[in-house]
Amino acid sequence: FPMAATDPQVLALAAQITESREQDIPLLLLKLKGILSSPSLGCEEPNKIKQDVYDYGLTQYCLLVLKRDHSQLPGAWATAAQLAEILSHCCVGLEVKEDPEEFYKKFLPSAVDSLLILGKRLQARFIRAIKEKEKQDFLHWFQIVTDAICWLFGGHIQLAACVLQNDRFLQLLITDDVETAIIMMSVLHNILRINSSVLLEVEEETLHSVLDELVYKLSSTTNPAVGSAATKLLLLVAKFCKQLVQLFTARYQGLKGLLSKQWTGKGFDREVNQLLDLLYLEQSSGKGGMQKQHQAACIIQAAWRGFQTRKRLKKLPQAVITLQRSFRAKREQELQHLTKQKEDEALKLQMQLQRQRAMRLFHERQLALLEVVHASQVNKYMQGVEEESALTIQRFWRGYRARRIFHQQKQSLKEYKAAIIIQRAACKFLEKRRRRRPLSPWKEPKGLTDEQRLALQQKVDDYIKLHPASQMSEERSKELHVHAQAKLAHFLLRSRLDQRAAQRREALLAQVNTDVELLMNAPGLTEITEKDLGAFMSRSIPVAAKARQTHNTMLKYTRWPWWKKLGDEFMEDNLVPDDAINMELASLFIRGRK
Repeated sequence: FPMAATDPQVLALAAQITESREQDIPLLLLKLKGILSSPSLGCEEPNKIKQDVYDYGLTQYCLLVLKRDHSQLPGAWATAAQLAEILSHCCVGLEVKEDPEEFYKKFLPSAVDSLLILGKRLQARFIRAIKEKEKQDFLHWFQIVTDAICWLFGGHIQLAACVLQNDRFLQLLITDDVETAIIMMSVLHNILRINSSVLLEVEEETLHSVLDELVYKLSSTTNPAVGSAATKLLLLVAKFCKQLVQLFTARYQGLKGLLSKQWTGKGFDREVNQLLDLLYLEQSSGKGGMQKQHQAACIIQAAWRGFQTRKRLKKLPQAVITLQRSFRAKREQELQHLTKQKEDEALKLQMQLQRQRAMRLFHERQLALLEVVHASQVNKYMQGVEEESALTIQRFWRGYRARRIFHQQKQSLKEYKAAIIIQRAACKFLEKRRRRRPLSPWKEPKGLTDEQRLALQQKVDDYIKLHPASQMSEERSKELHVHAQAKLAHFLLRSRLDQRAAQRREALLAQVNTDVELLMNAPGLTEITEKDLGAFMSRSIPVAAKARQTHNTMLKYTRWPWWKKLGDEFMEDNLVPDDAINMELASLFIRGRK
């Protein structure tokens, strides 16, 4: 802390703030208002007190408190508004000698930004408030904050451009609320009164936004207070900045008519007439050049519009034809798509119905067969059905796999056939060339000389000596022939006996199966009749029943759909698979002599 003579109230307050809790600091900072309004006896100059407040960091404390959530402060928005007023009074008249750049370049802009944020929040609360008492309180606090802002840039002129360029100032100005809009226009009036050339120092976009908002308020409201404030501001801008009058006439061409028709006779005619005089004076000074430019622009626009119209009329028939063609094509495509979709849905529904009907018939057939088959033969029958189903599935899978492999190898097969065709054509071409070639005269092969003949004869003799031929006598050959004939006769006799024995076993097994089936299907002793007794006495009845079943099986096979015969393309038409009737003929036996 500085060691010079310090105001005891400031020193005591700084010590108290240092030792206090964070939530108690805002209420303690409100004591600065009393200290600033009534200086102590030992320090008569107010600027010295402001210097002590800044040196002890109390001003920085005020700024930090304003950056917090104001609704959580003790006293809420009233405390925040009083702290804003205290902050502005502490900064005005203060001359910082140690590190002035920190104060002027960072602290003051940060204070302006915090005050504008506080004003924006108070404006939003005022607009949302429902009770009249709350609205009056928020408007009063908003007025205190805006006065603090005006007091701050009134003491530091360089802050006027900072306030005007701040986005939050433009947000505060752009509002439909009458009370806050009038207050913000008064702030803008103070800025222009303090620094008249500030509008020429800000960016062009900011300048246009401010002027657009003022002209908008004139065109969108009928409130005399708002219209008077906006008119006075525009008049002040036109008086202080002569360069902006030309901008008014060029950018806001309907401003003169708006002022003369809507705002004449509203109680501020003097300001309206002064502004109109400035606008008409600027318009008359540049009327000649502007009139020529306007006429030239009209001629160019007329020529261009005529060219565009003629060009459009030439292209109109072709455009209409193209549009009709594209519309008809699109409509036809939509109709085709809709028709195809309906056909697909109908086919899908038909296939689903056929599949359901086939499944129902299959289950009915299964139930009927289960009623016919004896209970002891159910497992055997179901096993046979499962095997037949497995064979069908395997057959379909093999066919699908073969077709897929064929499609995969179709290109290589095509290349192979193409190679064969090329080779055949090449062979024919070579054969034709060979036939066309003239025959050469026959030349007698060269004969062997005597020396070569002797050498070859010697080689033959040596080979015969090394590999002598085996010789067999006639008696030995006859003996081998007789032995082979005896073995052949024995084999033929043995095979015939084995075949007869196998046939006898098959006949006995068939007879046993037939008897077992008759016994299993026979009724009880209490229910037997003479007709049932004839089935055991005669063999013709079961034979006829089995023949009828076999005939029905063959008829059933001939009526099979095409997809059940996919594996039988190379079978004869009158040939029925053995698997289809093996189950029917397995137990059939016709008695007779072997």
